Amino acid sequence: MKSRAFRRSAAAVAAFSATAIVLAGCSTGDTAGEGSSEGGEITLTVATFNDFGYTDELFQEYMDENPDVTIVHNRAAESGDARANYFQKLGKGGLADIEAVEIDWFAEAMQYSDLLAEAPDSVKGRWLDWKEAAATDADGRLVGFGTDIGPQSICYRADLFEAAGLPSDREGVAELFDGDWENFLDVADQYREATGKPMIDSANSVLQGIVNQIEYTYSEADGTSIATSNPEIADAYELVIERAVPNSAYSGQWSDDWFASMANGEFATMLCPGWMLGVISGTAPDVTGWDIADVFPNGGGNWGGSYLTVPADGENVDAALALADWLTAPEQQMKAFEAAGTFPSQLEALESEELTSATNEYFNEAPTGEILSNRAAAVTVTPYKDADYFKYHDALQNAVNRVFDGLEDPETSWNTWVAEVEAF
Repeated sequence: MKSRAFRRSAAAVAAFSATAIVLAGCSTGDTAGEGSSEGGEITLTVATFNDFGYTDELFQEYMDENPDVTIVHNRAAESGDARANYFQKLGKGGLADIEAVEIDWFAEAMQYSDLLAEAPDSVKGRWLDWKEAAATDADGRLVGFGTDIGPQSICYRADLFEAAGLPSDREGVAELFDGDWENFLDVADQYREATGKPMIDSANSVLQGIVNQIEYTYSEADGTSIATSNPEIADAYELVIERAVPNSAYSGQWSDDWFASMANGEFATMLCPGWMLGVISGTAPDVTGWDIADVFPNGGGNWGGSYLTVPADGENVDAALALADWLTAPEQQMKAFEAAGTFPSQLEALESEELTSATNEYFNEAPTGEILSNRAAAVTVTPYKDADYFKYHDALQNAVNRVFDGLEDPETSWNTWVAEVEAF
């Protein structure tokens, strides 16, 4: 859910168009975000990206319960598109009634918390402490409704692993990958030697996985920039360039070819936060080889997790707050998990037997509830992210892109990144 440099996928655009059309078909003809003049009816627009698990059926359920409300769902292909639109229009009008914000740029949004509507007191205390704290400003105003969190596992093609002479059952794969990033990349070397193909979907996903295990990445807690002097970031870049790039099918994710390769076998593994399960199954519905293992390099890591925000200058703020509350309630978080694998952040949902006993038919009936719960428990570090995090990390991903594409050698690309950071 990262680099803005990648093209919007045809599949995601099609999903966006279909959703918008289906839900708009129920509309009274109002423009997005404007109230209707008849019978007090209103149209609420919801802007998300990727796949939050918000199906047409879920929105219809709310509309059936609230017949005066029509929902129009606009879904961008990836969070970079959503971010650009969000900061271009925040406080100026033109945003949806509910806007999704991704965790990597949520700290940026919190700089403008006064432009966001405050959540009602009744919803406070429902989320994991750190999830709610990140959405609470210095004045104690909760301005974000937490959606999912992103505990990571490894998704893999069991059929391709078997053909490469590697273990293909979940327990065997978990044992295979149990270790650090060097071990993960050693297995990637073995796969490439056996098949002549890359094992990993993208080099920047490995960078993301490593960086998400570093507490202070680009800034210290007091705001001091350490981006270009942090040896952990330098080591992450070097490892990705030297070992992940040769073993990756793509530099980054979210291109048309990347989506197509989920079905055609161009790569065999993906680092998988819960929300990625829906991306895979929705993109390659006819592939029967995908599975998921209860393991992650170097222990555990959280990638992603978002919030719903309500711009304070919207036409229907109270109604939007009510819908955001409903969409992020435990019951709806479980429905989103069932639809797309987005792992809940609400305490009640996390403690439910429904979650821990959940299985996923597409991933060979894997016990995804148990696996992702274990992966969540394995997370020991969540990176500190200030308002500069997104632009620093996006620029570092672009440095990897340049090396992958042969535009610059590793040292030159690193120096280009350093110059960019110093110019921010």
